[in-house]
Amino acid sequence: MAIGATIHTFEVQLADVDRGVYEDLSLRVAQQASETDAYLVTRVLAYCLEAEEGIAFSAGGVSTGEEPAVLVKDLTGSILAWIEVGAPDAQRLHQGSKRAERAAVYTHREPAKLLASWKGKTIYQADEIVVRSFDPGFIDLAAKALTRRNTMSVSVTEGQIYLELNGSNFETQIHQHHIE
Repeated sequence: MAIGATIHTFEVQLADVDRGVYEDLSLRVAQQASETDAYLVTRVLAYCLEAEEGIAFSAGGVSTGEEPAVLVKDLTGSILAWIEVGAPDAQRLHQGSKRAERAAVYTHREPAKLLASWKGKTIYQADEIVVRSFDPGFIDLAAKALTRRNTMSVSVTEGQIYLELNGSNFETQIHQHHIE
């Protein structure tokens, strides 16, 4: 963890009915000085929504040249899933998609602007990459409930997230977008 990072803990009860994933997670998450609370919440949600064996946050917390914000590796070290958060550029997404079996993007930004920024650019297997976003304002509201020590319940059913974060309740639809 880099110098100057703020450590947040999350005790998460995850019930993802859509994927059949039910887990209790204890996460220590480093928030870099350059990372907004909205980005951090999106990164933690991406982790929860992609939770499977071998999932991890990148070493630095935020995307680096070598790794995305979240990735899934198998026991041999091969990258199974490259999971970007925020607004990665097309070149980064292209390289990540080539390195992994699958790629996804979770954004707290305006998805139409993000998709437009990639239009006409080369992205490996772009038609297979799913971009996920949330209802406007959802991430910002959840970020206001963030503390250093967090209790969190994430329930997902029929593409709807029901989030309880430190006693505050939020809900949103998970919107899926495809790169053209």
